[in-house]
Amino acid sequence: MSSDLLLEIWTDGACKFNPGPGGWGVYMVYGRHTRELCGGALQTTNNQMELTAVIEALGAIKRPCPVRLHLDSSYVKDGITKWIHGWKKRGWKTAGGDPVKNEELWRRLDQLVSDYTSKAPIEWCWVKGHAGNFGNEKADELANLGVEKARAEQG
Repeated sequence: MSSDLLLEIWTDGACKFNPGPGGWGVYMVYGRHTRELCGGALQTTNNQMELTAVIEALGAIKRPCPVRLHLDSSYVKDGITKWIHGWKKRGWKTAGGDPVKNEELWRRLDQLVSDYTSKAPIEWCWVKGHAGNFGNEKADELANLGVEKARAEQG
C-alpha cells in the first residue's frame, strides 16, 4: 500500500433535543479499505458531537498520510481553519470577549491537528448535509447509531 495514498474521512454529529442524547460518526476510506467508528453521550450538544467526531477520526489514524476531511459542520470547519487563531491570541475568548464554547474540545482538536499536520496535510472540505453524498450519509448513519449506543449503555 502506497504511503502517499489519500485518506478520505467523513465525520458527523447528531443530537436529539440539543442538548440531549447525542452521537458522532466517522467513515474512513483508504484505497479499498474502509473503517467505521461511532460513539455517543447521553447529555451533549450537536456541536460537541461534531467536534468529537473529528477528534475521534484524527485519533484513529494509524500512520500519517494526506487526509481529506469532509464535514457538514461549518462551525467545526470555520472554527479550526479561521476562528481558532483569534481565540488563542485572545486567551480563548471570542471577538466579543466571551469564553469560547466547547474550549476543552477545541483545545484537543487544535493539538491533534497541530501534531498531525507536522507530518502530513489535512484538507478541510465542507459538504452539504443530507444531500446524497455517500460518505456524509454514512457518517450521519453512524452518528445516529452512536446515539442509540449511548442510550443502550444507560440501560
